[in-house]
Amino acid sequence: MQMDASNLKILISDDSILARKQLKDVISRTVKNAEFIEASNGQEAVDKFADTHPDLVFLDIVMPVKDGISATKGIMEIDNSAIIIIVSSVGTQSQLKAAIEAGAKDFIQKPIDHKQVELVLTSHTGGK
Repeated sequence: MQMDASNLKILISDDSILARKQLKDVISRTVKNAEFIEASNGQEAVDKFADTHPDLVFLDIVMPVKDGISATKGIMEIDNSAIIIIVSSVGTQSQLKAAIEAGAKDFIQKPIDHKQVELVLTSHTGGK
């Protein structure tokens, strides 16, 4: 299934180049013509969010410089309606709860499952 979410800007922040590529590949199967912005740590994610104001943000929790929870707080300070999805293998309840309290809207468990990403994309973009 492909959504026509033309001009959808998506920020992906993960310290792993491979993880960013995998997520981009999965999203590209669901969303046509998405524009991707990449960040390798939480601080870079906040800075790039401020510069580009993407439609969706995918954040890893464990990252250098600034973790995903701190980055979520930083992004929410810039735009409290930002749609932040946490993508992490360390799905400990306390970290997940902290991320949601900081403003994250959803969570995707690593390893990334295409169906889960599709569901999250559909629910947060209204399938546009």
